[in-house]
Amino acid sequence: MHESIMEQLWQTSHLQGGNLAYVEQLFETYLTDPNAIPEEWRSYFDKLPGVEGYNGRDVVHSTIRDQFEHISRNQRFLASGGVPASATSDADKKQIRVLQLINAYRFRGHQESKLDPLGVWQRQPVEDLDPSFHELGQSDLDLEFQTGSLNFGSETMKLGDIVDGLRQTYCGSIGAEYMHVVDTRIKRWFQQRMEPVRSRPEYEANTRKHILERLTAAEGLEKYLGSRYPGVKRFGL
Repeated sequence: MHESIMEQLWQTSHLQGGNLAYVEQLFETYLTDPNAIPEEWRSYFDKLPGVEGYNGRDVVHSTIRDQFEHISRNQRFLASGGVPASATSDADKKQIRVLQLINAYRFRGHQESKLDPLGVWQRQPVEDLDPSFHELGQSDLDLEFQTGSLNFGSETMKLGDIVDGLRQTYCGSIGAEYMHVVDTRIKRWFQQRMEPVRSRPEYEANTRKHILERLTAAEGLEKYLGSRYPGVKRFGL
């Protein structure tokens, strides 16, 4: 009996409270891109029991948190009775889909980034970066939505402008893959520096020259190490 209890504790030790943030982040990554997490975790999440009578897609928790934040910000307006309940429900459903779209770009936008200046490497489109994947159509592009935690400088924007900004930020010449990081502060650090400038920061001439100098020096060091220690495992830039 004692061994049985210890075995159960051992098998579920990775689910203890201290690992909550890590496991939750893995699950969010699994919902967005199952192949981005280790195979053993993917197998574990695949075996999770479903909810009886519900066949819909799971929604990442960060999207739900953003939606509750949106509701709390607009609680006074909704309580005034100025919008019919059915219309509010439809609007909230679309709002959730917009937040899911934003989250999809943060998770997988780098998979459509333009990293080949010659255009030889043709990347396959990522289906959940298309608004239609989230049941958002052409007629929704001119509608205003809450931007949640998106750092575009406005709490509400037209969907078309949101999509354009997301593509500039995450699908341009810089591909950023950071949503697997467990620490929310680090993820916010990336977002606060990339999203306001659409991943195109403007630096003074001296700063650009300094960056070029450091990159050139780093490239020279890489070539030296490659020729000096061929075949030796090392971490490159």
